Amino acid sequence: MEREKQQMAVEIVRERWKGKVCEMVLGREPRTVRAGGDTSLPFIHFEGDPVRPVTALEVQDIDPGDWPAVLRQEFDEVLSDPAAWARRCVELGADLVLLRLAGTHPENRDTGPEEAAATARRVAEAVDVPLIVLGSGVEEKDARVLPVVAEALEGRNCLLGQATAENYKTVAAACVAYGHSVVATSPLDINLAKQLNILITEMNLPPERIAMDPSIGPLGYGLEYAYSIIERKRLGALSGDRMLAPPVICLVGEETWKTREAQVEDQPEWGDQSRRAVLWETVTAVTLALAGGSIFVFRHPGSLARFNREVDALMRPWEYPSPPPG
Repeated sequence: MEREKQQMAVEIVRERWKGKVCEMVLGREPRTVRAGGDTSLPFIHFEGDPVRPVTALEVQDIDPGDWPAVLRQEFDEVLSDPAAWARRCVELGADLVLLRLAGTHPENRDTGPEEAAATARRVAEAVDVPLIVLGSGVEEKDARVLPVVAEALEGRNCLLGQATAENYKTVAAACVAYGHSVVATSPLDINLAKQLNILITEMNLPPERIAMDPSIGPLGYGLEYAYSIIERKRLGALSGDRMLAPPVICLVGEETWKTREAQVEDQPEWGDQSRRAVLWETVTAVTLALAGGSIFVFRHPGSLARFNREVDALMRPWEYPSPPPG
């Protein structure tokens, strides 16, 4: 009875937001994936209907020789075959597959646009989930490669990137021409991200076909600042700013596996490397999901599985003042 009186005495203050996060639709029926569309802050069930973040596992067009052994062993038998690697990612429960065209980097194999496009087409045909395709990160080379890839994947409604302030015209134009969405990559600065979105929308690519990549920092390497920027983007979207409304993509695997904590093997006082690295990737992803991220790209399947378990708990509704489940 006393608890019921306390609950009755509590007045729940609910925000009434006028805006929402844009909903991005990727892929083709019957295997489309929707990202974004949130009408409240993340996982706040009594203010809106939280939208579950979607996940991807990363595939590369060449064997990633710089990956540590604890990561390579998860895909050891398929690392030289991107199509087989992609199928393995789907078996592991990824909503999306991200293909990174690392071989196109001028200091790597310097693969040409046609070969890259052929690889992308082969991977797309190997799986029935939507595809994210990223270039090598060299802006000039990506501007030559991505339009050819976009044409090869016409009709598949993919997410292509990365479009930056230096090459967005070419990359965005290809997405408009061949029916894809674009990853807009900017430094970890909300004003630069918004400006890039404005420039891309001026090319007739609407906000719901833009995924913002804020160049996140992982746990121990700028995570707090990344959290604050993504949270500010979510608040801007809910307040009605359409140029901050596109969903946020977080390349968690890429950033996490650069850290010493994930890379270093012989450090007994840090604990087992395989467990430590997976937790580093998982904690980074869960934290940024709480900030407002919508699409999360992992490298280790164990991190994806742990992330999904945490999100399962966060997606279970609860009412204040009762504690959340779990």
